Amino acid sequence: MVPSSRRDGLQNLDHLHDGGELWVFGYGSLMWRPGFPHLEAHTALIRGVHRAACVISHRHRGTRERPGVVMGLDAGGSCKGRVYRVAAPEAAGVLDYLHDREMGGYDVYKPSKRQVLILTDGQRHLVSALCFVVDRYHDQYAGRMSRSDLITHIRQGVGEGGTCRDYFENLVRHLDDLGIADGPIHHLFEAVGMSSA
Repeated sequence: MVPSSRRDGLQNLDHLHDGGELWVFGYGSLMWRPGFPHLEAHTALIRGVHRAACVISHRHRGTRERPGVVMGLDAGGSCKGRVYRVAAPEAAGVLDYLHDREMGGYDVYKPSKRQVLILTDGQRHLVSALCFVVDRYHDQYAGRMSRSDLITHIRQGVGEGGTCRDYFENLVRHLDDLGIADGPIHHLFEAVGMSSA
């Protein structure tokens, strides 16, 4: 299938779907608010990328005048998150929804299909899941930002989806609920001066 473009000029996600069921990997807000119909959800592991506060947000958790920072999948390491199975008839609508939510008129993420290991209920098998990996060459990439600048962005960021503080609080709470240890994110959360209570 030849990739096509949307009205916003970005390539759509149809080329990443073979017409059957769709698996989607979530590592940030998709873990607690997927926002799309799914048949099942599992804790899962992806290798070769890790969860990082590496995306400058001008929309969901910030503005151009006062940008925030959100999660991205950055190169190296591994990441535990949630993977969702979407029924084939729902897949096209879910892809459109995810494009609008994750791409948001920008192209800071490079959507791709990657192997994800399901970890829940003794089910240890691989599925090919849609995931959103950050583009390190994009001007919204924050992976080289200093820790103090990251903290400033998190404290100031407010966008369509609310504050960066709420985003990080939700993220840490859901990581804890799922039993997912992510030291760098927990330490950043503490440095911003938030309490999970």
